[in-house]
This record gives sequence, C-alpha cells and structure tokens, in this order.
Amino acid sequence: MPWRRPSVRQVSAVSLEKNLGNRRVRMLASSKEELGSLLVEEGFITARQLDKAMEKADSSGDNLQKVLIAMGYVTEKDVVETLGAKMGVNFVDLEKMSLDPELARLIPEDLARRYKVVPIAQDDSNRLTLAMMDPRDVIATDDISLITGFNINPVIATEEAILKAINQQYGVTDLVEVEETVKDISAQDFGNMDFEDDMDEEIALDKLKEMVDEAPIVRVENIIISQAINDKASDIHIEPEAKSVRVRYRVDGVLHDVMSPPKHIQAPMVSRIKIMANMDIAERRIPQDGKIHLTHDGREFDLRVSTVPTVHGEKTVMRILDKSSVMLGLNKLGFAQDNLELWESIVEKPYGMLLVTGPTGSGKSTTLYSCLNKLNSGDKNITTCEDPVEYQIGGINQVQTNNKAGLTFASALKAFLRQDPDIIMVGEIRDGETAKIAVEAALTGHLVLSTLHTNDSTGAISRLVEMKVEPFLVASSLVGVLAQRLARCICPNCKESFTPPVEAVRKFGMAMFGDTDSQFYIGRGCDHCKLTGYRGRSGIHEVFQPSDRTRQLILNRSSATEIRQAAVEEGMKTMQDDGLRKTLNGVTSMEECLRVVMIEGDNG
Repeated sequence: MPWRRPSVRQVSAVSLEKNLGNRRVRMLASSKEELGSLLVEEGFITARQLDKAMEKADSSGDNLQKVLIAMGYVTEKDVVETLGAKMGVNFVDLEKMSLDPELARLIPEDLARRYKVVPIAQDDSNRLTLAMMDPRDVIATDDISLITGFNINPVIATEEAILKAINQQYGVTDLVEVEETVKDISAQDFGNMDFEDDMDEEIALDKLKEMVDEAPIVRVENIIISQAINDKASDIHIEPEAKSVRVRYRVDGVLHDVMSPPKHIQAPMVSRIKIMANMDIAERRIPQDGKIHLTHDGREFDLRVSTVPTVHGEKTVMRILDKSSVMLGLNKLGFAQDNLELWESIVEKPYGMLLVTGPTGSGKSTTLYSCLNKLNSGDKNITTCEDPVEYQIGGINQVQTNNKAGLTFASALKAFLRQDPDIIMVGEIRDGETAKIAVEAALTGHLVLSTLHTNDSTGAISRLVEMKVEPFLVASSLVGVLAQRLARCICPNCKESFTPPVEAVRKFGMAMFGDTDSQFYIGRGCDHCKLTGYRGRSGIHEVFQPSDRTRQLILNRSSATEIRQAAVEEGMKTMQDDGLRKTLNGVTSMEECLRVVMIEGDNG
C-alpha cells in the first residue's frame, strides 16, 4: 500500500535522516544489570540463573535478554510485560488485536521497520497510540510525531508481534504484486528456453543474464522469499510444469500452493536464484547446491538451495534456516515435563553417546542445536561435524564435511579426538566406520551427540548393530535416545471443542487411558492460521534411557521389539502416549496425531 505524506507536516527524507543520526536509544534495558535485577525482583529468574546467563552473555557477545530467552528462563512476553510495568506503560498483545490498515498510511514503512513500531489506534484528541519495543525511545516518538502531526501515546509489545503486524499493515503478505510484476516480463522477451543447438543456447543465455538482474525478476524473487519468511515456511518449492510454474510453501510440515506464474518466467526465476546462491546458470543437466544469506526485518536467514533437472526444467527447493531458532531452549520444543526432565538429565551426562532419531523434517537438528546451546559454556571444548553447517553458534568449533576432499564424518571424528574435545556432535551416523568411531569416543570420556534415521528410540540399537557395532559396545556407550515427530498445533484463536464418533475414539487408542469421554479439540480456521486450523508445531517425543535390564537385552542381541517392551514396562512414555496426551491437552488434534504418530492397533 503506497504511503502518502500527511499534509500536516512536510519533512524531507534528508532532514529526517540527519535527525536520526546515532541517537538511537538501546531498546528494553539500559544495561544488563538493570534488566537482570528487575527480572530477579519480579520472581521470573533466580540470582543463580542470572549469574549463569550473564556469564554466557559475556562470553558469546549476545545481549542478556536473548540469552535468558534462549536458556529457557523467561519468555519474550515475560520480559516485555515486566519492563512495561516498570515503565508505567501498558502491554498489548498485537496478535489478539484487529488493526486498521489505514493507520499504516500515517508512518512510512521504512521508518516503522527502523524503529520497530506499529500504529494501532488514533483518537479525536490528536493522539496516536504506537506499539513499540521500547517506549522510552524518545527519538522514535519525536520523529514520528514530527512526521504525522500527532501526539504519541506509547505502549509496549514483543518484537515478534510488532514485526508481524508491520508485515500485515504494509501489505508484504500480499502476493498480488507478484502477478502484477510478472506482466512486465513478456514471453516474447525470452521464450521458453528450448535450445535447438549450442548457438541458440549461447544467445539465450546472454539474454537470460541480462534479465535476471532486471527489476521485475528481482521483485518477484524478493516477494516470494519475504512472503515465505512471514508465513514461517520451512521450505520454498519452485516446480516446473508443462505450461506453468508451481510455487509452494511448506508451512508446519505441510505443502501449500501459493501461486502459479506463467511458463515463460521459469528460466529467469531459477537463474536469478542460482546467481544469488553462486551456482552455475549455464548448467541445467545435473543437480546443484548453493546457499543464500540474507537479512529480513533485522533477522538473519540462510537459504539452502537445491536444483535438480526434471522433464519440464529445473526444480528448485530453498530450505529457510532462521538463525534465531537455534537459540531455542529445550523447554521451547514441546517436551512434556517428565520427558523434559529426563532428557535434560541425559544431556548433562559427562560422557556417553546420545542419539536423536526421526525422519527428515522431524526437528532433529533443532533439538541437537538446543542441546549444544545448553551445554555451551566457556569451560568446555565443543566441536561439531555437519553436512552442511546449518547454523553457526558462537563458542563452538564447527566443521563442514567435504567428501571430495576426503573430509568425511569418520575422518573428521578421528581428527577431533586429537583436538582435546569434551563434547562432539556428528550431524548424522550414516555408516559403520562413523558409528564405531563415535562409540569409541563415547567410551573414552567424551559426550557424543548425533542423529539416526529410525522409526522409534529402541530402533537405534538395531541400527547400530546392523552397522557392525558390537552389542557390548552399544550397551556400554549409549546413555539415551530421543525419538521425535513434529505435530501441528491447534490455532489458539479458533480452537473449539468437539465430540468425535465413539468408533473413532476407540480406533485412536483411548482405552489405554481408561476414559472414552475425554474432551477433544479442533481449529475451525481463521485469518490467523490462514483457515488451516493450525499454527505452529510442537514436538512429540519418546525418551529411552537404558537400564540394567535393557542393557542386558542389548548384550543378548534381543530384538528392538523386546527391548521396547521392557522399556515400556519400566515406565517409558512412547510417542503414541505423548501424542495422545497432547491431543487430550488440546495442543494438537486427533487427526494430526494420527498423521504423525503410528497408533498401535485397536485398544478398544
């Protein structure tokens, strides 16, 4: 939506820029001590937790607020509400408010994003209510008052909510602009990239190189990527078809169609992405991989790009890696309290091997990074070997594999053991050599973290044995296995109860709870969840900690089923158990639980 400068005041961009200067006030807390003392005083954290967070903030260079949130001590909402009360300003939950898009006309978009503010109301007394991260930022309020002619009434809100509201207010979420932009790119300008010979290909490539740097293509790509980030998509799929191009986003683990541009835009779209990712635009016959680094609304993102040739042209997938997500604490991953306490106790073991298992896209990497965050202190040497390095973490030595150069998981592990490590993280155990070295490292006083592709926790044992790791070594080294899935959460804004058919409840496995009259919930669909009924995802977990009994079964080469049965008899909560209780607690729906977790038989 174009902004029109109000007639009340005429302020030039140049004068405004001069006015800004370097006068920005530090948001939220004027010092670490002030914020920390306030949170201790209000009972959100203990003095000991503050000391640990301050130490980590000093060593990592991050601000205290982010560290406290990352360590799971507080939420952003806790901090903002506390500071608001201290400053005597109201806290507003923007996600529960219906904002007037006309108010966005009062403040230029670049200014709203610079100060991280959003107008939420105006009254007849010439007063504009402004949601801000830091209501004490007088420079922001003075500049906005100067431009709009309004007196400013500041209120406080979380950064995430403000940025989301800005995107909504200023129309970033509208893909109609893409369709309008596409019209500027004529099919006659480029054709369909069907090359008859090398000469035609050379000429077409020259035209393509010119087109990918032109404004229309740049705008199309920027909007597609911005929209995906705003929608919290994990992946962008650009798929060539016979007569068009299909663009889809994976949101909360499910793919959604978002647009279908004409066929003639396919080549410049893909080529623009390949140039951004430092890939070869002339090579279309073999798969390629690349990486794009960008900043969006002050947050850093990496896009992992993959292209593969298909019969209709190159298919492109971009994995969106939000660097802020790696700072999640374990308590933010959807653990039930009993599973969280058990897993945290395993993570804190001084040595041994712990594994995270699950299919692709089940959140294994996020969980491992959250574990490393918890373990990352100045007195430990932490080294990782990854393929690729998805997130860079301060204070941790991260190595990316290079198979062509001979740097494999196995060779990296061998090198790590000569580097005096305390903790080693291996991105994935893929072969017997890597598995054996990892086990040996765990047995020689190191804590080893890694992932495996298995259906459940006890399946990891059979997988290691299949890799020719001796059962006695598995039994001695393994300290814990976490199996997980990601289930979509019911949207809190449109959540409502419902009564499913009795047969559906029996099939769902409710007999294990002894109660078929339990309450169930669904999301009816609203604007907040784009009519899906779901918003966000939560983990469904299964934590296996070997006991004397299960270690003996491993030594006896018992099957995974036998080991699993013994673990359940000793109190292990299966993923089915965890999924069912999250359904009963209204976190997810019966349908979603059935989608991601295998329900074992009819318990009725």
